[in-house]
Amino acid sequence: MSDSFNQISRRQLIKLGITGVGIAGTAGIVYGCNQSQVNKQKLQAAKIPPLPENAPQINQDYHPMKLLRDFDYGKVKQENGRTVREFEIVAETTTLQLNSAVSYIAWDYNGRVPGPTLRAKEGDRVRILFLNKGGHAHTMHFHGEHPVTMDGVKAVHNNKATIYEFDAEPYGVHLYHCHIPPVTRHITKGLYGMFIVDPPQDRPPADEMVLVMGGYDINDDNKNELYAFNGIPNYYKQYPIPIYQNQLIRLYLLNIIEFDAAITFHLHANFFDVYPTGMTLKPSVTADDITMGPTERHILEFAYRYTGKFMFHPHQDLIAESGCMGYFDVLPQTS
Repeated sequence: MSDSFNQISRRQLIKLGITGVGIAGTAGIVYGCNQSQVNKQKLQAAKIPPLPENAPQINQDYHPMKLLRDFDYGKVKQENGRTVREFEIVAETTTLQLNSAVSYIAWDYNGRVPGPTLRAKEGDRVRILFLNKGGHAHTMHFHGEHPVTMDGVKAVHNNKATIYEFDAEPYGVHLYHCHIPPVTRHITKGLYGMFIVDPPQDRPPADEMVLVMGGYDINDDNKNELYAFNGIPNYYKQYPIPIYQNQLIRLYLLNIIEFDAAITFHLHANFFDVYPTGMTLKPSVTADDITMGPTERHILEFAYRYTGKFMFHPHQDLIAESGCMGYFDVLPQTS
């Protein structure tokens, strides 16, 4: 993914075919680091187990176990006294091995399904450098508030590029996806990701992670045959997610499953507090099962009192048994 951008200068990117964007001036730019900007206080306060050594990566850009806690804060700059976060996104075509029998041609962002979890603070300026190398027309449509010129519905053709730029607002758990008709096909092929806008005041420290529920129509019959958390069916069933006992978990949960009117999410042997769409600082309800329509998303917070391997899955058995199943491996705290 990065190699594609290394070969293209900013001026060349614009020449490739910017579609209706206004690019902010560069006066007064101060460049920050390329790596994700992590809140050190949260990192120190939240105890996070090491990655399981047996959990495999799918390709060089895609490791579902790392993806859980992989938040992309962009390349941070200061422009005229405000924070700008610049992200590089490439639409690509990738072959995914969904199970031992099914090899699937996915359309994706940055070689993974879901795409990068983009993250900013409310009021930051977000700049998306989008390059389409996917062989079809694609876009990035963001849920949130932005001008119509940034709405991501105008086609970006293959080998063309554009820049999306807008303010990160309002705070909450949002998403992005391709909006080329038929939108359902582009989503089910893998062109989607999460966009988190943090509130001005930080939430309490927690072990934060992302789960995106997706479906695969592998027969092109407008029905899902396989389902998955974070792109690969049964990955977290085979390789449980390690967490620590009594550690607050903040789960950013998104349902992007097409063709099914509603999906549930059930957590075994525990309850969670629900922050609807992540747009509240206080939970609205406590439950162990929640129903979500397509593109619905929430923050769920919980901690496990007991150690052991605990299931999570939709409470529609067919969907769970078709790949949307996982475990939390609750480990005793270590000093």
